[in-house]
Amino acid sequence: MSIVKQSVSKLSELPNLQDNLSTPQLVERALSRKEGVLSSMGAIKSTTGKYTGRSPKDRFIVKDEVSENLVEWGKINKPIEEKYFLSLLEKVVNYLEKKDEIFSLNGDAGADKSYQLPIKVYNEYAWQNLFAKQMFIRPTEEELETHEPEFTVISAPSYKADPKVDGINSEAFVLISFKHRIVLIGGTEYAGEIKKSIFSTMNFLLPQKDVLSMHCSANVGENDDVALFFGLSGTGKTTLSADSDRKLIGDDEHGWSPNGVFNIEGGCYAKCINLSQEKEPEIYNAIRFGAVLENVILDEDSRIPDFDDTSLTENTRVAYPIEHIENIKEPSMAGHPKTIVFLTADASGVLPPISRLTKEQAMYHFLSGYTSKLAGTERGITEPQATFSACFGEPFLPLAPAQYAEMLGEKIDKHDAKVFLVNTGWTGGKYGVGERMNLPYTRAMVRAAIRGELNDVTTVKDGIFGLEIPTHITDVPDDVLIPRNTWENKDAYDKTAKELAVKFHENFKKFSHVSDEITNAGPLYRAK
Repeated sequence: MSIVKQSVSKLSELPNLQDNLSTPQLVERALSRKEGVLSSMGAIKSTTGKYTGRSPKDRFIVKDEVSENLVEWGKINKPIEEKYFLSLLEKVVNYLEKKDEIFSLNGDAGADKSYQLPIKVYNEYAWQNLFAKQMFIRPTEEELETHEPEFTVISAPSYKADPKVDGINSEAFVLISFKHRIVLIGGTEYAGEIKKSIFSTMNFLLPQKDVLSMHCSANVGENDDVALFFGLSGTGKTTLSADSDRKLIGDDEHGWSPNGVFNIEGGCYAKCINLSQEKEPEIYNAIRFGAVLENVILDEDSRIPDFDDTSLTENTRVAYPIEHIENIKEPSMAGHPKTIVFLTADASGVLPPISRLTKEQAMYHFLSGYTSKLAGTERGITEPQATFSACFGEPFLPLAPAQYAEMLGEKIDKHDAKVFLVNTGWTGGKYGVGERMNLPYTRAMVRAAIRGELNDVTTVKDGIFGLEIPTHITDVPDDVLIPRNTWENKDAYDKTAKELAVKFHENFKKFSHVSDEITNAGPLYRAK
């Protein structure tokens, strides 16, 4: 028997293994083990130590005969030799063997059973097992009887690696082996690594089955009018897809197959920063028993959450099963999208709050994946930074971005989807001067786009970015729609906008293989 099979077999047979516990049982275990406390809202709250966001520098893919010629190797997908993976796997399993108890569950990734990936998750902590239980699709009791996992996740946060010995960068590690079909996590308590490692796995597997995997949220109206919301963390995917007038398909990860769109997950992982019942009632009301709060500050006596407190991190989170949202699509599948929204949180405050894109502009902005990376989503990010993340999800894409972009372009053409760029970032000035875009205005713009109200309206072309901006949208002040009008200092706007345009062009140089039509669909302004 191979080292891998021995290790996985050893885990599954441990006498200290607590397998497929119910939500109440996991809450009880987490509380009795002092892994967290119960909040006034009924959700358990845990903290994740110094790792309050993903650690991209500590994520590696095992380079072997399965991955070598398919993975786009580089700064995002860093290779690690198989020998280091096998060594760490054995060390982690031996470490978990000595624990009083560990926790496991069976789950699935992918609501469409034609493309579903059955998984097994092993956790050192009960609260992280609860997190995984709520984030992945939960098999029925009948399905559990014949459930055969095809991928395994092993998470041991308190196991610290030795970079000098283990071939990695720090004590923390997230290793993905497509050959051995295992994700190995250690040294970090941030539960998001569990979720995103499986997303990366699906981004490797699904395109090989003619399915576009997407970092987006999705919802659907009464007439099967599906809308997709692409964007990096903090741009508003979860918030804008949770719409009382539409059914939620999912808030973060989806596949687009020949059958239509399906949710990869069984839960939602929403940001809690400045959360309020008034502005985001669907998310706020989903925080109840069974949900997991991450790094949210509670009042010591009342245990009431303070969602405005960022003393631990701005990346405060809540994980809950999708059933905690009242208005959901069951099962989490629908038809082909009619509207696609690219979300960006532009900290420079110069992009329009909404603009209509041509097919070529859509491909340009999808490949660019521009946003301002918000504080807390990754270690070391303390204020917004301009970033370009191909396909609005490059950190999770094992394959070349062009492969995903080509698939999206084909689907936009085939299904005549309308595409919009929406700025949920700053208006009236850049970060520190202006203010964040008013959420009710953004909701009104997005709803107008989904209803088809912006397909044939009067627009003006932005002179710097070449974007078509609607001149009027119901329930939105006209001045808000033209970003230059919101700046007191027009010269400062022009200077800042041109600086961002140059950044777009510089970034796009790496896509030298794309057509001239797509390359020329970027900003009109070019530095002399």
